[in-house]
Amino acid sequence: MGCEGARLRGVIPLEHLLGNDHSFYNHQQTEITKLILDHKCKQTITRMISEHVTDWLGFPVKLFNSELSEEAVEDYTNTIYRLALDWDSEVDFPTLFSRFIANPNSRKTPAIIIGQFHQDDPTGGSAEVVQLLVSAQAQLPNLRGIFLGDLISEENEISWIVQTDVSPLLLAYPSLEHLRLRGTGELSLGGRLVHEKLKSLTIETGGLPPALIQEVFSSKFPALESLELWLGTPSYGGEVAVADLQPLLSGSLFPALKHLGLRDSEIVNEIAEALSSAQILSRLDSLDLSLGTLSDEGGKALLENPALKRLKRLDLHRHYLSKQLMTVLKREFPGVNVEEPQGSDTSADDRYVAVGE
Repeated sequence: MGCEGARLRGVIPLEHLLGNDHSFYNHQQTEITKLILDHKCKQTITRMISEHVTDWLGFPVKLFNSELSEEAVEDYTNTIYRLALDWDSEVDFPTLFSRFIANPNSRKTPAIIIGQFHQDDPTGGSAEVVQLLVSAQAQLPNLRGIFLGDLISEENEISWIVQTDVSPLLLAYPSLEHLRLRGTGELSLGGRLVHEKLKSLTIETGGLPPALIQEVFSSKFPALESLELWLGTPSYGGEVAVADLQPLLSGSLFPALKHLGLRDSEIVNEIAEALSSAQILSRLDSLDLSLGTLSDEGGKALLENPALKRLKRLDLHRHYLSKQLMTVLKREFPGVNVEEPQGSDTSADDRYVAVGE
């Protein structure tokens, strides 16, 4: 591995920060618009997956302190809590979760983040967590967001995180609007899902299996406005080819889609070329091809695509573009982000996606 590849393994963008408006239910259109368009923090700052999220969906995130039980929660309404075990936790995850929902005010929680759920066993999957959330649906009637897998590298590498079939979550929470998943070991959407309210779906991985992307494309999400897929590398299961993406690029899926992210990809140059005939572009406000191995080959394909000029945002940060091409891209696309160049003189064998293992 080249030095740049080694240094940047595990880099992820800073969270979408949606301002200080926490009127979660009355301003959904404002919120999703900010989710799609306000990438300033994401564009300018990156960090290793060694930090847990501190903001999500416009809310501050706090760690739920199981030792304090009900007193650990100061404000269910305006705070998102992260439930996570430490390697030496004296309680198991079911106990931790039961303490969180013991307070009647937990009914007000707008979203929940699940961190480390397996204590010192990294092979433990998320099936138990999913079942706990499903069982608590009556106690979490206002839940609109679930982030399953906020684990940092120190706890488990992204490609080692063992997930499960998460379709029961979408069935149990018909009003869920935001689903974020990290890690794809054993991850499944259960086949062909139908969910009327889901607005954003993010799957973060070091390698996205073709079978999983087929499940995404087979699902019916009529309200989906933001789709972000980290394609990763074949070394960790990311064997998706451009042909697998054609149902999405054709524009036949997800009629409400406004933001598309095909990130962390080794085939980003091929994707850039395929976009020349992608009907989906006519509906998008923003496109994210960041964190991959984009070089001048792909950059030139983007320049030759007039459909991209209508985008409000084109995120290419963390790339292998030349200075000359970056200059032209910035001139032709005012909303482009070409920060974090990795060096256009890097040999093809030494170009790596930002997040692999």
